[in-house]
Amino acid sequence: MKHLALIEKTQTLIAAGDIVGAESALVELADTEGDAALMVVLDLLPPKDILAVIREYDNSKESVVNLLVTPEQFARAVVIEKQYKDLTRTHLRGMMNAIIFREDADPLEFLTAIGDLEGGSEALADYFTEKWDRIEAFAFNGSFDAMKDTGELISRAELQARTYERPQVEQDEISDHDWMELAWLLRYQLPDLFIEMLTVLRAKARAHDLGAEDGEDMQDDDDDGKVETGDTDRGKATPAARDSDEESAI
Repeated sequence: MKHLALIEKTQTLIAAGDIVGAESALVELADTEGDAALMVVLDLLPPKDILAVIREYDNSKESVVNLLVTPEQFARAVVIEKQYKDLTRTHLRGMMNAIIFREDADPLEFLTAIGDLEGGSEALADYFTEKWDRIEAFAFNGSFDAMKDTGELISRAELQARTYERPQVEQDEISDHDWMELAWLLRYQLPDLFIEMLTVLRAKARAHDLGAEDGEDMQDDDDDGKVETGDTDRGKATPAARDSDEESAI
């Protein structure tokens, strides 16, 4: 095909760790042949290679790749991001904020695409990991002010009922293109996905607490990041282990 050489070049650069070079090759294609040509190439690149490029976001400049990646392409990349074992989630949060809230995007399209994939709710839970107590408060009373930890969590049935309540905080009050706005969109626009994400987030928090009690990290080097959560609305909260050929750039 016409762009096979560019695809091969891009993958070679990514495999060599030259992410800047790989992005430059894609940008050059867009500059010379137009955005449509780049979109064709992005559709042919494996998710792991798209992820390698978009996770290296830079707030100081706009990336044509970030601007053109589709919700489906982005979702397929997001669900394998955990394979990088970035415990700070810095890259995950950065690329999600940059792409989901880009100027021409509909955030709900991206969130729906993520939620429709196996591992999607887990990726969203990873995004909110450091804000667990404030997400719990938001689920309970619609406020982001962390509550006193009583050890009790709102039940799933009550959570489902509260999810459909009128917002206590309006979207424009927390329109920060960051975790608060993302949580707001999930709870009030995609409530089933919000509940599923929170189910996974709670399981991760419990795993972290147990690890802390045992003097261990939440994840060791051999952990694949899976969390057993039982059934969820979509039934896909815990992804199966992926084949090694999906991890080459990771």
